[in-house]
Amino acid sequence: MSIRLVAIDLDGTLLDSRKRLSERNRNAIAACARRGIQVVPCTGRTVMGIPESVLSIPGIRYAIVVNGAGIEDLQEKKTLDRQLLSRRTALEIIELVKNRRIMYDVYIEGVGISEDRFYNHLEDYNIPEEIKPLIRRTRRPEPSIEEYVRRWNGDVDKMNLYFTDLRDRESIRSQLEKRGDVLVSSSLGTNLEINGPGAAKGEALLRLASILGISREETMACGDGENDASMIRMAGIGVVMANGDPQLKAEADYITDSNDEDGVAAALEKLALSGGLH
Repeated sequence: MSIRLVAIDLDGTLLDSRKRLSERNRNAIAACARRGIQVVPCTGRTVMGIPESVLSIPGIRYAIVVNGAGIEDLQEKKTLDRQLLSRRTALEIIELVKNRRIMYDVYIEGVGISEDRFYNHLEDYNIPEEIKPLIRRTRRPEPSIEEYVRRWNGDVDKMNLYFTDLRDRESIRSQLEKRGDVLVSSSLGTNLEINGPGAAKGEALLRLASILGISREETMACGDGENDASMIRMAGIGVVMANGDPQLKAEADYITDSNDEDGVAAALEKLALSGGLH
């Protein structure tokens, strides 16, 4: 069965280690689009965090954002699906972490809400250098995240936590997972990402496929990290990068080259553009 929909993670997958899109990856995605294959950025970022180099590829129409909390029609500029984290839950998590050496922020309607004490001191929270410009570009500092959420008349897209002490990370993760009403994942070795029920990349991929009349068997997903696990499992073909998490590789249908070796293009050329797995 031919591939009609491909979901592709950005960081560590489509983008290289310097957060750049290679010409080969761009050309492979454009070739898929010319054949009528929907190629969908699938990311923990918001829409405003998707690089223009990706959005400008001819044929990119849909995006799965915030780990599956939103499915966006970029052409029509409308949201097709939302799976949010309740405001009450977000406030409970803020209460859990606010007095620890943990940086946190929330996404609300596609905008990251931060505080000056975090925004201006990213170096204190083990945030990789290549991520800092993205955080500064996609966050808006407010005097208090907690008060902002209290005033907000609605739910939130996602929460991010960044840790200085990895023992805190494991402790907080354990407490959050025991709740049973949130999804916890990670895209960095020092962070946690908290979404509401149903906000997983794999579930969003299948919801978008259903909207477009595409079967699961006609889908493919490319990823490298823990927050890609659901789409690697749920897609018809799950592709993991050579630089990917070892546990994720164990679940892959196919392992491609690394993100610094145009691994996405190699996978698209083999699996979507020329006959598939043999």
